[in-house]
Amino acid sequence: MASPSPLLEWLICLFGWGNSEVHLSTISKADAVRRTDAPDAIVLGAGVVGMATAYALARGGMSVMLVDKAPEPGRGTSFANGAQLSYAYTDALASPALMARLPALALALDPAFRLRPSIDPDFLHWIVAFLRNCTAAAFRENTLAGLELALESRSSLHELLARHPLEFGHTRPGKLHLYEDERSFAAAREVLLLKRRAGVVQEALTPGETVAVEPALAARGHRLVGAIHSPEEEVGDPFLFCRALLQTLREHYGLRSSFGMAVRRLELDGSKPAVVMDDGDRIEAENLVICAGVDAPDLLRGTGIKVPIWPMKGHSLTAPAGPEAPQVSITDVARKLVFCRLSGMIRVAGLADLGTRVAAVQPDRLASLVSAAKEALPDAAEYERIELSWAGLRPMTPSSLPIIRRARKGVILNVGHGALGWTYAMGAAERAARLLVEQPC
Repeated sequence: MASPSPLLEWLICLFGWGNSEVHLSTISKADAVRRTDAPDAIVLGAGVVGMATAYALARGGMSVMLVDKAPEPGRGTSFANGAQLSYAYTDALASPALMARLPALALALDPAFRLRPSIDPDFLHWIVAFLRNCTAAAFRENTLAGLELALESRSSLHELLARHPLEFGHTRPGKLHLYEDERSFAAAREVLLLKRRAGVVQEALTPGETVAVEPALAARGHRLVGAIHSPEEEVGDPFLFCRALLQTLREHYGLRSSFGMAVRRLELDGSKPAVVMDDGDRIEAENLVICAGVDAPDLLRGTGIKVPIWPMKGHSLTAPAGPEAPQVSITDVARKLVFCRLSGMIRVAGLADLGTRVAAVQPDRLASLVSAAKEALPDAAEYERIELSWAGLRPMTPSSLPIIRRARKGVILNVGHGALGWTYAMGAAERAARLLVEQPC
């Protein structure tokens, strides 16, 4: 039986999970077929980062096994995130401006951003490191380092699509960051100058110029002080990307995979690393590449390898486009919202709850997202006809930069991509693959 098209599969997920059971069972049967020879590499995690890493390794000639507890790829934080490939917008979370707002965040006075303090030693170490990154110098360094990775990622994605024209709603509408106060806009213009020197195409616009770029903002023009326009920014559905890339990896690169079974423990003290599954199955490989997002600290517990990752929860909604839906992707800076067109729909994503570990949608927070979206762009979407609501945990590091390094012999980390996992995925994968290809143990 032929598999549904990627678009049909996305629509099945969009309009109801019940119709997707047949395809999920098909995937599980395919994954049950395993070869007995050990792969060159096991990739733990099949979100956008894990899928991109599996591709980078397989393209380099390695045999790869992909392992994920979900029934198919892209079901975690990658499933319904903001969908924007924000190559020009890599501003680190830690900054002097955020430092000044931390008391208000801890008291939940900001409806968009909440900080949940904890006496957990891991959190205390994380927050101390985060505060050290809140200096102006660290913010610039981290932002530019993220920008370098993002531009590598854009090149790598385009090279992938030149070889394998995957279908995942990929377009280049450009992006507008909207500002309603002059102080924030002035700070954004300073960062713009830094990025221009790195080769990024951006410009600061007046309110009138902003409306000329996106006429759907006409009713809001009087509230703006300006915008930053990034005309080369892209969008794409990360879930469909994962599904399409999995098919390509199976057909062209002999990828093996194990879905729907959690990892019980890692064994890293032998001659080769191994993964022990919940059913007792033990999978050994020459190398283990961990791309497990917020699950990485728990997976690594007891191995002596620590990663400073803390969860930051976000929500999204996907609804039919409204009468004034923007063509250009929008980031509302004051409300910390993103809007983009995606396969004929509008996706709105936002909110940041740092320290929350439950990934389920919270009705009150979803209501806050809807309310903020209506305030920002009341006619962008048919908010009464939300087809998909979602929440996910972003794996944040204190610097907002991913951890891509060799942890020990045969173990590579590719974790901590924060809110930019979709943006960083392809470039981070290439860096992780180079650690194995160019610097073997």
